[in-house]
Amino acid sequence: MTAPADAPAHVIADDAEALAVARALAAEFRTGASARDAERRLPRAELDRLSASGLLAVTVPAEHGGADVSALTLAEIFRLLGAADASLAQIPQSHFAYVNVIRRQGTDEQRKFFFAELLAGRRFGNAQSEAGTRHVQDIRTRLEARPDGSFTLTGVKHYCTGALFAHWIPVLARAADDRLHVAYVPADTPGVTVVDDWDGLGQRTTASGTVRLDAVTVPADRVLPHHLTFEGPQLHGAVAQLLHAAIDAGLAAGALAEAAEFVRTTSRPWFESGTEKATEDPLLIQRFGELSLEVRASEALLREAARTVDAAAAGLDDDTAAEASLAVAAAKVQAARAAVEVSSALFEVSGTRSALASLNLHRHWRDARTHTLHDPTRWKIQHLGRHALNGTRPPRHGLL
Repeated sequence: MTAPADAPAHVIADDAEALAVARALAAEFRTGASARDAERRLPRAELDRLSASGLLAVTVPAEHGGADVSALTLAEIFRLLGAADASLAQIPQSHFAYVNVIRRQGTDEQRKFFFAELLAGRRFGNAQSEAGTRHVQDIRTRLEARPDGSFTLTGVKHYCTGALFAHWIPVLARAADDRLHVAYVPADTPGVTVVDDWDGLGQRTTASGTVRLDAVTVPADRVLPHHLTFEGPQLHGAVAQLLHAAIDAGLAAGALAEAAEFVRTTSRPWFESGTEKATEDPLLIQRFGELSLEVRASEALLREAARTVDAAAAGLDDDTAAEASLAVAAAKVQAARAAVEVSSALFEVSGTRSALASLNLHRHWRDARTHTLHDPTRWKIQHLGRHALNGTRPPRHGLL
């Protein structure tokens, strides 16, 4: 397990500083991204830098000492990180989702405690998904009440991105009433085992492995009633999906930038083009224009979605929550398409040499193909269509 950092984390003051820190870290992380992927070298040092920078605490409310940045700023942070290293950007996505659970469902004492942890640089992982169940919402991990008021937590979780690097592991579980709760468990708690068995073709350094929970004792004040999140208008799903969309939009932009650099420095012109340089080939220019359009569209929809989330947060009701979910759904669909198309077209525009395994340019496509499987965009299109045709609001759940 990763131990808490000895030095206190920096506390970011506002949105402008958060973006400046994100840009600097993205430039730093981009340098070693290809080697980390090729060697499957887990980014422990980079995550410590992320913690120390204060970026992981930027959504802490101002009354608790945080910057409380906008959704627009948070989305841009993830887009910048995604353009640099899509694996690294994926790791804190659940962190922010479970910060939002505390913001919405935590008691005053729980907020005070956990927000102090975040400001100190502590990281949340996740243990939410399960394999072999009927569907993703079929959660079988159980919280059983004990006579002293605490709980016993038992289950097995998969795709636990961030858990290997976490100080706290939020665990999605059902209590005796079958309602969903989140138990926040220190990573070194007896009975918790985090297994680095992730074997994905992409996002290879996320360590999205398995978490086993064997009769883990959880104090009552570390359990939050997540089921209440979805009993009224909510932005939990919209914000979580916004960050996924930002990763995809960043991935698409990063792949396009690397393709352009490769063509400028390495590619030869096709002999029929009659040009001296590949960069002068009109057909290549046309294709880069098409790909640039996909990237720009994904970024524009991402910004629109983030602004819609911010507007909804300022006046949350059924209508504004629905608009936020729909705007994020549109952004997620476009960003996913752009990420897969651009990372695949990288080879088309770069030529035969780009396929050399030693160059590892295929990491962009592997990351895009893996990350965009997180939840099906076809269902987002379905909800957009239902609303456009029949005015039907999207359902309340954590994936929309």
